[in-house]
Amino acid sequence: MPMIVITGYPSSGKSTTAERLRGFFESRKKLVHVVSEESYVPKGETKCTVYQNSTIEKEVRGNLKSTIMRLLSKDTIVIADGLNYIKGFRYELWCASKATKTTQCTVHCDVSKDDAWDWNEQRTEELKYDKDVFDGLIMRYEAPNKDQRWDSPLLLALADDKNPLQENVHDNQLYDLGKKVYNA
Repeated sequence: MPMIVITGYPSSGKSTTAERLRGFFESRKKLVHVVSEESYVPKGETKCTVYQNSTIEKEVRGNLKSTIMRLLSKDTIVIADGLNYIKGFRYELWCASKATKTTQCTVHCDVSKDDAWDWNEQRTEELKYDKDVFDGLIMRYEAPNKDQRWDSPLLLALADDKNPLQENVHDNQLYDLGKKVYNA
């Protein structure tokens, strides 16, 4: 079964996309694991403090990668929910999927910087990114490239409205994305 690497700007709807894909595959009786970057933020830290401290950020990314590698198998779908903004990290995940003889695809949550910032501002205080951290992550973001084997196939998750926090999902769009991911 595939590994799905979700990537995108901060606050671009990555976790929402991951949960929608989980629901899609579970409704079809597939075993799905969503491995969320946020679940590895150490106690007493926030997303902002993690991305302000490269040592903590590397630790979080390492824990994410080791969990994904442990869960990869031919019988499960593993969704890597996180920024995944470093192309070298996406390459490492691709190598892990090849070593397990599973397929892999990249789902890019394709929204503008302005929309992502607006959605960030609608979050609760503990989930928001500071402006400096947000801008820094945007600047460091290495967008996926369909011509790179580790980013291919590259599927786009487009916002169906102005706020991914709302639940008005179009079933046809979700079905199309889920079908593309499964057949990738």
